[in-house]
This record gives sequence, structure tokens and C-alpha cells, in this order.
Amino acid sequence: MNHLTIAQFSDCHLFSTKDGMHCGRNVFSNLSRVLAELAEMKCLDAAVFTGDLTQDHSVASYQLFNQAVIDSNLNCPIYWLAGNHDEVELLNEHLIAKNIQPDKNILISNWRLLLIDSKSETPAGLVNKKQLDRIRRQNGKDEYTLILMHHHAIDVDYFIDKHGLKNQTEFWQAISQNSSIKAICCGHIHRGLNIAAENQDLPPLYTCPATSIQFDPEIETVAALNIGPGYRMLKLFANGNIETSINHLSE
Repeated sequence: MNHLTIAQFSDCHLFSTKDGMHCGRNVFSNLSRVLAELAEMKCLDAAVFTGDLTQDHSVASYQLFNQAVIDSNLNCPIYWLAGNHDEVELLNEHLIAKNIQPDKNILISNWRLLLIDSKSETPAGLVNKKQLDRIRRQNGKDEYTLILMHHHAIDVDYFIDKHGLKNQTEFWQAISQNSSIKAICCGHIHRGLNIAAENQDLPPLYTCPATSIQFDPEIETVAALNIGPGYRMLKLFANGNIETSINHLSE
């Protein structure tokens, strides 16, 4: 059966220099390794970066992301979302590699990738009325929808929940009004999980491992598990089915 192949990568937390370390990990090297592995696949229809490009909020960190994409020779279109660490203006200004695209509503075959902004004025997420309306109205009769966003809309029972999506109820109400949505993909939690919604009629939430570090859920602050950088793969089938997997590189 024909399918689309989509890669999701997230949370690279770059610094202004290539030797920047986050919890003992070289985050630029980790991002570069993930991009190189994706470039080797030669089968990707698209890749989506779901936010938190920067750790130190420097202009140079955005420029390093752009350079990493160029150096990787990853040729498929790359779409992006802002995370809570990011500034949209800097993303637009500095992510200028030829295959990096600003589109937030992408139709490929009979699948729509709908990128939803969840950035707020705090580290926590908020999907505002405009974004909720986008979710409700993109209900194509002859297509399926994959939602991608930064923040997680279901609690995961560790410290990151204090920075999760603040208006979860409103979000899921909007999701319930769009029968074309087959899954929601997010970053932010620095782990790869497949989470079923409490209501079986609602689509699952797929979270993406970070390219930087994977959070230790047993620690009440940022600490890294001994798990290498990762990404999520998704196969989107013409009948609306999804197959997905998590891939980790070595430490």
C-alpha cells in the first residue's frame, strides 16, 4: 500500500558554539548525527522539527541549526515549529536553507500536516483561539490529518507537566470536532512515548525523543538518561492508518 514517510525531530537545544554541552552531551553533534541518519534514508517525503532549537537564546544557535541542515545533505522539505525556548522572528530570519520551509499547513497526497503553534508567554503551552479554529475547520472529507505541535496535551507524570499545555480541555474539544485527525505528534517532553487518549474516540498522542538529551522522569529537574539522541518515524498510509517507531542513536 502506498504511504508517506515522515520524520519528526525535536528539542536540539543548541548553544552559540558547536562545543556547547547540555547535561554532558554535545547537542550540536547529536543534532548533526540525527540529520545525517535521516539524510541516508533517501525515502523521506518530509521532516518536521517540533521546536526548542535554542538553549542559550543566541542568534548563533539558530545559524548553527541552519548550517547543520545544509551540511547534512538532507534534501526533503523540512518544516518547523517554535518551542517555548524559541523566537519565531529568529526562526524566520535564520532558517534559510533551501529545503527549510515556513509552511504550517501542508497537503501531501491525501494527508494534511497541520502544524499548531502552542508557544505562550511562559514555558507552558497554550493553543489560542486562532489555532483552535484551525484545528476545527481543517476537516477535509477526502483527506487525513496529522497534528504536530511542541507542547504535550496529556500529562506524563514527571516534572515537565508543569510546563505542559495549559488548556488541554479546549484542545481536545477542538480535536473531537475534526474527524480527519488520526494522531497528534509533539516534542517538549524529551522522550518517545505512544499515549492513548482517555476517550477511545480521540486520536493518540505520539511524543518525540529529543536530539539533545532524554529526560530522566525520576528526577524533579532536568537530568539526562543514558539514552542517545532520537527521532520518530511515521508511515502515513492512504487509508488513514499510521505506523510509527522511535529510533535512538548510540550515546
